[in-house]
Amino acid sequence: MGTLTTSLVVPSKLNPEKHNSIFRYKTRRKSNKNQSIVPVARLFGPAIFEASKLKVLFLGVDEKKHPGKLPRTYTLTHSDVTSKLTLAISQTINNSQLQGWYNRLQRDEVVAEWKKVKGKMSLHVHCHISGGHFLLDLFARLRYYIFCKELPVVLKAFVHGDEDLLKNYPELQEALVWVYFHSNIQEFNKVECWGPLKEATSPSSSSGGVIGKTSTTSNNNNKWDLPKPCEETCTCCFPPMSVIPWPSSSTSIAGVSEENGTIQQGLQEQQS
Repeated sequence: MGTLTTSLVVPSKLNPEKHNSIFRYKTRRKSNKNQSIVPVARLFGPAIFEASKLKVLFLGVDEKKHPGKLPRTYTLTHSDVTSKLTLAISQTINNSQLQGWYNRLQRDEVVAEWKKVKGKMSLHVHCHISGGHFLLDLFARLRYYIFCKELPVVLKAFVHGDEDLLKNYPELQEALVWVYFHSNIQEFNKVECWGPLKEATSPSSSSGGVIGKTSTTSNNNNKWDLPKPCEETCTCCFPPMSVIPWPSSSTSIAGVSEENGTIQQGLQEQQS
C-alpha cells in the first residue's frame, strides 16, 4: 500500500509515514495549547493487495449458488487497530461492519452486489465520496482520487475472498464492473464502467474507469451501456430491486432512476 502521506492542511509538507486505511484522522499540534484534527490520505506508491490481511465472513451464502439465483453482496471495511480488511459476503450488506462513529466519520467502506440484467451478469460497486459532514465535502476531490486508486485492490479482495464462487462460475470474470461514486458534488456524482472484472483488478484500471461514463452524460458511442432491467416482471433480471440501499436525495446518482436498478434507501438509515 502507499507509504507516502500528505497533510491536507499543509500540502507542501510530505511525510513518509505508513497508513492503512483510505483516510485516517490524527491530531496535529499547532501550538503548545491548540490541536486540530487533520485528515491524512495515502497519495503515492502502488496499491497492493495483501491476502494475509483479508478476513472473509460468509453470512448465509453458498458458493455453489449462482448470484443470478441467490442475492450476493460484498461489504468491505478496514480496521486501523488490526490493519486488516474485513470482507462480508452475504445476501444483503453487513450492517454490523458499518456501525460506530469512526466508520461514519471516515465513510471509506465499499459495498457491491452481483446483478443479472436481461440475462447478463454484472458487478455493481458503490463508494461514498462526499455528503454527510463537512470534512467529506472539503476533501471530495482527493477522496475520489484515492477511491479510484484503491479500487483495483478492493476488487482483488472480492475475487480472492469469493474465489470458490469464481472457480465454480469462471464466466463471472467476464462480467462488467460498474462503479457508482456517490457525492453531493455533481462533478464526483457519477457512474463509471471499469470493464470486465478480470481486467478491472489491474492497477491500470485505476485511472478513472475504462469508460468514465458519468451519470449526467450519455455517449451512444460507448462500448458498454449501464444495464437497464426490464420494466415488467421477468426471469432474466435478478434481483428485481437493488439489495444495497443508498440515499435518494443529494447523494443519489443523477440520471440513474428506479427503472435501471437504482438504489433508493440510505445506508445512513441502516447505520442509525
